[in-house]
Amino acid sequence: MTAPARRRGPAHRQSARTFDALPPAKGSRAPFAESWWGRAWLHALEDSSLDSGRLQRGRTYARRGAVDQVTIVPGSATARVQGSRRTPYRAAVRVRQLTDQEWDHLLDVIAERAANIAALLDREMPAGLADDAEAAGVALLPGPQDLDPDCDCPDWGLPCKHAAALCYQIARLLDRDAFVLLLLRGRGERELIDELSRRNVVRAAAEAAAPTGAGMPLPRARGGDPAGSVFSSRAEVPPLPAMPPLPDGAGRGPALAEAAAPEPGVDPGGLELLAADVALRAHHLLAEALDTSRHASTAPPAPLTEWQDAVRLAAAHPTMEVFARIAATCGRSPTELAAATRAWRYGGARSLDVLENAWSPPAGRLEHDGDALRADWAEGAPPRLRSWRNRWTIEGRDAQLRLGRDGLWYPYSKDRGTWWPSGSPDADPAVVLAAVLGGP
Repeated sequence: MTAPARRRGPAHRQSARTFDALPPAKGSRAPFAESWWGRAWLHALEDSSLDSGRLQRGRTYARRGAVDQVTIVPGSATARVQGSRRTPYRAAVRVRQLTDQEWDHLLDVIAERAANIAALLDREMPAGLADDAEAAGVALLPGPQDLDPDCDCPDWGLPCKHAAALCYQIARLLDRDAFVLLLLRGRGERELIDELSRRNVVRAAAEAAAPTGAGMPLPRARGGDPAGSVFSSRAEVPPLPAMPPLPDGAGRGPALAEAAAPEPGVDPGGLELLAADVALRAHHLLAEALDTSRHASTAPPAPLTEWQDAVRLAAAHPTMEVFARIAATCGRSPTELAAATRAWRYGGARSLDVLENAWSPPAGRLEHDGDALRADWAEGAPPRLRSWRNRWTIEGRDAQLRLGRDGLWYPYSKDRGTWWPSGSPDADPAVVLAAVLGGP
């Protein structure tokens, strides 16, 4: 028997989820689970059973729709299952919950790859997450010893056909939503999203504080300003008032989401986000205005497209709630948004363009940089590079260098089929190549 589920205070009480009864399954041989994590659940069930006949009857019960709505809380699932008598039986299955230390390791594993978060927001279990978690000492997928089925019927089988039917129905729920497995392991979706948001904010702050590439050029002013001569005479133009001091940080604005009765059609959470974003942008503009030695002659940035602004918003407010809101409305997959958000953090719209668009550099540019790379390489010859348009792919490595229209080289790494920005750009391709090869 597994230990009873640990109570976690308010977060535990808010994590219960109830799923409506699923319709009868079509076909007598169709698999109950199509996802790899759903099949792993069934393997744990079947490996823990001592009676294949009861499992077969449980599958039949589940296929014909005998399982009523399923309620899942951290560590257990319950449902009414209609058996041979008129009154349905109450079946349950308890699942060993991960310890707090195991959750801490698992969340670190999830947070370290943007692809993991994007997959979870698609209700999928990221490919390879179980292996990464196991390497960190966490058994994400339950084994036979982790399941404890129970039922109030007189059958002493382990499991009985009613509890088996519930387990097979859970496999169908797992196919639809990977968060079901995480809830059975002890943490609800809201709790996980909040914690991943916190870790994402910490990670983003660390990236923002990291020094930029040594070769990154500063923005250049446009020449020939026709209004320059008008404002150059102090006799004709009165001096500007002193600039206000820069606040320590941007304000958050009013807590509209806590309003008792919001106006119909108004999204308080969305308004809070926009107000916070306006405050953040105003703080950045004031900081640039006060840093006159660097920004006095800087040209204003080009207007952003709707997609660019959505990516900027996700990068500026790195929480899972903001990410989920934007992913649901931007017309792109969570993986695409996650990669775009990471690109934005490394260089704004210019870096996003490098991610999304291939282009042909001027004749001789790649040849010139290739010669410089070979000349600057410290030991022997650099690795072989396969060239296509503005991209150099390192042979034998899931790594790439991309030349931006700004003249900088951007490092990329391939993770489970997706190319991800992996570091700050630099004007020297040797610097970027060395960083890519020295990475994980």
